[in-house]
This record gives sequence, structure tokens and C-alpha cells, in this order.
Amino acid sequence: MAKGFLTFFCLSLAAFSTTSSADTWGPFNIIESKPIDEVWINPGFYSYHFDVDRNLNNNNLGFGAEYRYSTVNSLTVGRFNNSDRQNSSYAGWYWQPLELGSIRLGALVGVIDGYVNTRNRDWFPVAIPVASYEYKNIGVNLTVVPTYKDIVYGSITLQLKLRVH
Repeated sequence: MAKGFLTFFCLSLAAFSTTSSADTWGPFNIIESKPIDEVWINPGFYSYHFDVDRNLNNNNLGFGAEYRYSTVNSLTVGRFNNSDRQNSSYAGWYWQPLELGSIRLGALVGVIDGYVNTRNRDWFPVAIPVASYEYKNIGVNLTVVPTYKDIVYGSITLQLKLRVH
């Protein structure tokens, strides 16, 4: 179910951001892609896991960076202590073509490693919905990670970030 929703979500964003010539789509504004140059850093993130009985690590401390090169695109890399209390590294691309008020909406597509139950801690692909809010030099990213069998632990994650350039 979560995989189907995620596919629908990403395809819907792609279809409407590339084929619509209007500035809005229902309650959403379509963000015009313009070049920018911003660097954000973060101390990892906090997760609320849906399966609270598993004793998973919610305090996913680490270090990450995000380079926003346009109003709708950014690249991210980082390392953190994951849900299994193991080190994980990640790299990805944020694509956020929609906004609802001052909240930017889209998806994060990338790769991550370090999870014992997933490819023996090797790299695997991820695609998750993401919402971001930024005000001057401070911001937050909110993601929803769907549960997938006994491989990926579903959660809502909150990542605080600070703009340094």
C-alpha cells in the first residue's frame, strides 16, 4: 500500500510540474525553478517510529549537508546513527516543485546504507515524500518513511537545519 501511494505521489508531482502552465494546481502553487546558491547543515534528525514496541533509536544524531542549487532542487549527503543504532550514510536529491503557503512539497530520491535487515548493510535506493519550511537561516525537513516488511521501519522524521551560505 505504501509503495503504491509513493509511486502515485511521485508520478503526480512529475506530471503536474512538467505539463501544467498554470501557476497553481488546486491549493498548491507551482514553484518556478530559478538558480540559487545555499548551503544548509544539520545535526541528523529525530524519528517517531510507528512500531513503538521495537525499541528503535529515535535520536538519529549525525551530520548532514544540503546544497540548494535552485528553488526546486537540492542535493544532500550525510551520516547518522540509524534506527538499529548503526552508522548510516546517505546521498540524495530533493525535488520540491510545489508549495502550500510557505511549505515546499516534493520528494527525496537517493541511496542509504547501514541497515542490518536491508541488503546486509549495503546501499539501497529510497524515495520518500518530503515537506520543507525555511525562514531566513533556519529550516526544517519533514519526511514520512513508509514501513516495508521487516526491512524498513516506518517513521515520521524531523530534521532541523541551519543555512551557512
